[in-house]
Amino acid sequence: MSKKYAGKKMSFPQLKADKNIFANKNQIIKKWVTIIHHIVIILIITIGCAQKTEKIVVWTSMRPLERQLLDSLLHEFSTTYPQYRFVQLFYAPEEARTNFIISSLAGKGPALIHGANDNIGPFVELGVIQPMEDYFSQSELDEFLDDPFPANTYFKGHLYQVADRVGNHLCLVYNKKLVKKPPQTMHELIEMGKKLTVDENGDGRPERYAIAWNYTEPFFFVPFITGYGGWLFDDQYRPTLNTEATKKAAQLIYDLVNKYKIMPKEADYEIANALFKDGLAAMIINGPWSWSTYLKNNIPIGIARIPKIDETGLWPAPLVSPMGYSLNKNLTGEKLQVTVKLLKFLTSDSVQLRFTKLSGSIPSRKTAFKDSLVQNNEIIRAALDQLLVGRPMPVITEMRWIFDAMRPAYQGIFTGQVTPEEAVEQMQKLAEKLIRENRE
Repeated sequence: MSKKYAGKKMSFPQLKADKNIFANKNQIIKKWVTIIHHIVIILIITIGCAQKTEKIVVWTSMRPLERQLLDSLLHEFSTTYPQYRFVQLFYAPEEARTNFIISSLAGKGPALIHGANDNIGPFVELGVIQPMEDYFSQSELDEFLDDPFPANTYFKGHLYQVADRVGNHLCLVYNKKLVKKPPQTMHELIEMGKKLTVDENGDGRPERYAIAWNYTEPFFFVPFITGYGGWLFDDQYRPTLNTEATKKAAQLIYDLVNKYKIMPKEADYEIANALFKDGLAAMIINGPWSWSTYLKNNIPIGIARIPKIDETGLWPAPLVSPMGYSLNKNLTGEKLQVTVKLLKFLTSDSVQLRFTKLSGSIPSRKTAFKDSLVQNNEIIRAALDQLLVGRPMPVITEMRWIFDAMRPAYQGIFTGQVTPEEAVEQMQKLAEKLIRENRE
């Protein structure tokens, strides 16, 4: 008997009450056992279903606003294929390329990878993506732009990327509050820049610059090489960096920073972008991936061609590339079939126009391209004007090695380590070395 009742006489009603207490406890325990049992069964069923649901993954380097739209599109598409989960993962462009190669070679990786078409050469040579021409009818392919540049990317006779947009090229972007009319030539840029650059206390560190951009990165340097009549390699893909054109282009940018002082001495992509967003740079050279961010920040932007080089009379020609989707080589069976349908959905007219409305991207399909949403958009029309003097992005693997060869010496100009003359010699030698080593 418990201590509670020790030394006490227990009447019948008390005994009956205590029996009821024990009975109630037993009932409560039984109820909890039943509830836990049901929970376990539900968990087992849920886990089992999750294991049966296969994922179809898309890797992308899209900006946050575009990734939100992509998420909603994947959810929309998933209602047709409930046996699959459709998800997207973000990687910066360089990480996406490297990680995709590693994972695909290991028999894994995403079903689709989205990006610029300069990845195609390395992907094909390493065998990590598969040809797609057999998954599209000729009438379907004819729906994509072929002028002034082909939207879809073929390499070595096969289709390896289906585009959802074209362009992806650099333009001059200006803040209409600060710049009423964009400069047409470099001379105009310099003269305008002297007035726009503001150094209130004379300490040599302006509070506002005329222009800023990620000028030490080769991709942003190429337009100026073309403006002086140069190019990166010859028709045999041998590097042509040690030229007067490359040297003069480098000297021009160096002078904009150090002689005319209309650009910041340090400006990677994030710094230049922040200066423009904060109104501390009146102009920036950037691509269509950035425009939605500027508009969201209520910056009244205008788009124009990068100013013409006075000496040559040539417009700087930015690299122009479509962006789109490629198929992982490891896809087979039903998963491959569903992924192809997803690819067709993501490159459809309606989807492309949703991205156009959001971020100002230029559609890759003829019907979407002719839509009033595109043709009546001032920003897109100006971007198309720049595209007309651009140069198609080469999809060869050598492109990566040439960029890698340019970077150290070219950046050394701005840190005072080398002169432009020395830099172009070093670029050429390193480019030849990298190509030779990687091709042997």
